[in-house]
Amino acid sequence: MPATRPAPSTPAFSRRHALAALAATLALATSPAWAADPVRLDVPFVPTPNDAVAKMLDMAYVGPQDTVIDLGSGDGRIAIAAVRDRKATQATGIDIDPERIAEARANAQKAGVQDRVRFMQQNLFETDISKATVLTMYLLPDVNLKLRPRILSDLAPGTRVVSHAFTMGDWDSDQYENVDGRSLYLWIVPAKVAGTWQIQHPDGPITVQMSQHFQKVTATARRNDAQLGVSQALLRGDRLNLVFDDGGKPLQFVGQVRGDAIVALAADGAEQGWQASRQAP
Repeated sequence: MPATRPAPSTPAFSRRHALAALAATLALATSPAWAADPVRLDVPFVPTPNDAVAKMLDMAYVGPQDTVIDLGSGDGRIAIAAVRDRKATQATGIDIDPERIAEARANAQKAGVQDRVRFMQQNLFETDISKATVLTMYLLPDVNLKLRPRILSDLAPGTRVVSHAFTMGDWDSDQYENVDGRSLYLWIVPAKVAGTWQIQHPDGPITVQMSQHFQKVTATARRNDAQLGVSQALLRGDRLNLVFDDGGKPLQFVGQVRGDAIVALAADGAEQGWQASRQAP
């Protein structure tokens, strides 16, 4: 008969289990609080395919002049690609998951861009996004909507925002692309132009009343007591293009919005030597 190993005695068996239980208890007692309390993720980690990453950066015209912030940065591929492939000045990835942050930092090191990209473990709702010229994200519809007020208030007009898969509710995108069945959306943060403006023009002042729904603008215009037709009112970032009909003569005003002022920009066929100011309510 084959030899059999005797079962351990009850006291030895109990000692081993007691020691294991004691070690586990000590480990929990000496571990930091967050180790026993896993990070709550608002968005699950699903990486954006590299071809979609490239298209997102193309849509935002990312270049050497840009500072990119990627919200929910995961393994860091968007921030890394922005500095490696598009030569952005700097990119920052924000993620609340420490595992993803560690992975992203390792990937930046491998790509040799660790001097121009950083990854921060942070709640994206508490992140200062005001310095971004490009904001990228792959989040969820409700998260996008929660972020939308800050995007409109904290980012400078003209900042480009690109989202993988999800929209911004009733804020229509300025551009849409589809890459292998994946929806990509671009918004240009619009300047705030609602209100009454007066254009100082060599032929006499023009009063313009504008209303606004994100980047969509409607306008009426008067010179003295005469109503002017408005054939165009386009806003893209901080650039405003107005075309009036002055008795059959088109008047085109192309300007840059700077707070409560608009300054003339050079453009073919556009009026020159004018400026506009927003009137107090």
